[in-house]
Amino acid sequence: MMGKQPPLVMEKPVKRRKLSDTVSPPEEEKWNGALESKPPPAPSPCLSMLLSHVQSGDLCWNKIKRDNLNLDYTVLFSKAAASSLLQALEEQVEYFTGDLARVRVFGKWHNLPRKQATYGDPGLTYTYSGIQTPARPWLPPLQHVRDVLARVTGHHYNFVLINRYKDGSDKMGEHKDDEKELDTNVPIASLSLGQERNFYFRHQDSRPPKKLNIEKVQIQLQHGSLLLMNSPTNNFWYHALPPRKASQGVRVNLTFRKIVASHSDKKVIRPRP
Repeated sequence: MMGKQPPLVMEKPVKRRKLSDTVSPPEEEKWNGALESKPPPAPSPCLSMLLSHVQSGDLCWNKIKRDNLNLDYTVLFSKAAASSLLQALEEQVEYFTGDLARVRVFGKWHNLPRKQATYGDPGLTYTYSGIQTPARPWLPPLQHVRDVLARVTGHHYNFVLINRYKDGSDKMGEHKDDEKELDTNVPIASLSLGQERNFYFRHQDSRPPKKLNIEKVQIQLQHGSLLLMNSPTNNFWYHALPPRKASQGVRVNLTFRKIVASHSDKKVIRPRP
């Protein structure tokens, strides 16, 4: 039985080349949301140059560990690169509308308290609350980030979920990203852009019915920062982005994942309100 846990331990920042050697890592309903595709914009040489400056050997990683919690955190992009990337995404990302921007909870429909979009390799699909949509083709800025992640982590990601929070009133409730379609040998890579927000992890045994006294783990996600959620974190810990009235700026979060292709026609991930 788990009792009160020791304070959060963040190991001394270290430089390392790759993380791949250190982590284990009802019927579909019709929808009225539009998925009209636009011609892909031309790649931005300036943005590509800014992002290409990231070298894995130059990054300082913080290791965050608890019982079955395994996280790696670093500032991946400079403020200039992160701001340029955020601007490009604000101009190019097409977010869900209509029924695709809603979620059904206990039989009732609710608007999501944030905007969402999905991009990825051909053939991958995205399903929640009985609604299935294909991932849009990669945008140039997303391709740049995907390639940087491959360079610094040693993993190739084929899917990204984008959440846009217009201000501190937008949020994401407690949930686990523990879907069977995810390759558990590949960490979920979460890139934060824009407004800093508090992100917390809560052990499943601290929730009903057990309600054990297990301390939450809270992280302040900086502009341009990268958080890797390594296995077995999502089997034991819930995570959430609570509302913060004092946060007035826009935050865009990119969560890159490796989807097992054989499951691409099934449920990929379930967004929560």
